[in-house]
Amino acid sequence: MTADTPTPAPVFDTKIVVVLGEDLAPWQELNVTAFLLSGIATSEPDLVGEPYVDADGVRYLAMLRQPVLVMTGNAGLLGRARAKASARDDVALAIYTRDLFSTPHDAANRAAVAAVASEALDLVGIALRGPRNVVDRIVKGAVFHA
Repeated sequence: MTADTPTPAPVFDTKIVVVLGEDLAPWQELNVTAFLLSGIATSEPDLVGEPYVDADGVRYLAMLRQPVLVMTGNAGLLGRARAKASARDDVALAIYTRDLFSTPHDAANRAAVAAVASEALDLVGIALRGPRNVVDRIVKGAVFHA
């Protein structure tokens, strides 16, 4: 390939999806998405690419190597998807509950989640990464975020 020839886009065998609750304010959607993706980014060493460098040599942080789909779904879908994903060894799962909007730090976040049984979690968002077809089945019924 020459410098003028674009590099073909890689085909990923996994998919990353964030599913947000339908009733969130815009600032909450952004907050939840950012927190959930931080969990996904740390779930596997090769998910993050190389640092970026601009033409002036300024370095920037590396980011996820693969696309992220952002979708929405109702509370029932979030609960079902959480249950399906957590039952699988090949799916990485991050959750965000409504209680986390009122906690002041990471330890309080973990304590808020630990205080609630899995089925009773008031989910406002989930993120998952796993085999493409598995993730598609888990989030079936979610729609692309508008």
